[in-house]
Amino acid sequence: MERSRIAVTGVLLSALLLGSCTSQVTKPEQYSGFLTDYSQLQETTSATGQPVMRWVAPGFKPDNYRNVLVQSIRFYPTPSPSDQVSTQALEDLQSYLSEQVRGAFARRFKVSDLSAAQRAAVPAEQTLILRAAITGVSTRTKSLKPYEVLPIALVAAAAMTAAGKRDQTTELFVEAELFDASTGLPVLQVVRKGFGQELENRQEQVTLKTLKGVVDGMVRDIDRF
Repeated sequence: MERSRIAVTGVLLSALLLGSCTSQVTKPEQYSGFLTDYSQLQETTSATGQPVMRWVAPGFKPDNYRNVLVQSIRFYPTPSPSDQVSTQALEDLQSYLSEQVRGAFARRFKVSDLSAAQRAAVPAEQTLILRAAITGVSTRTKSLKPYEVLPIALVAAAAMTAAGKRDQTTELFVEAELFDASTGLPVLQVVRKGFGQELENRQEQVTLKTLKGVVDGMVRDIDRF
């Protein structure tokens, strides 16, 4: 009887750990290497209250700038399509993110692409340079729910996971930094993870619609920063 009680307790603890393992921010082991430095990032909240990893240079004031030069917003590293995330979905996501981020900055600054001719025409002392990349698109089997902590439910949940029938969470990872064009030094760095729409199973495809809300939330934060 005692051995059975210990076993049930172990199952309950495992379920609680599984249910709480989802981090709201990008973990250091998930950093892509895109940013020039990650050492000063701290967990904080965005303008709309979303958890982010961010660093802002002391004294940085966006109002001191009038122009933003945008490097191409790309994937880093180069992604490989999967059974759930197609090449078309990745292209649609990249295009939408680029369009929306440029639009958000354009509501406050004069925005140009970063080319030699365009950079030469912009006063460096009033200019920011934006580097940004999509560093990950992932799907993951959803954590166990509280009502699934009983041993028999755990067995059923494991069977559903093996068959690919459990709900899938979707995640989008983005890293970005702003540089002062006159000094070449970073003034802001941010690493952000957002959760998209849930998928019903491993067979359902990730599309732009799945992650569109994550991008829109990031744009709202740019507007309010």
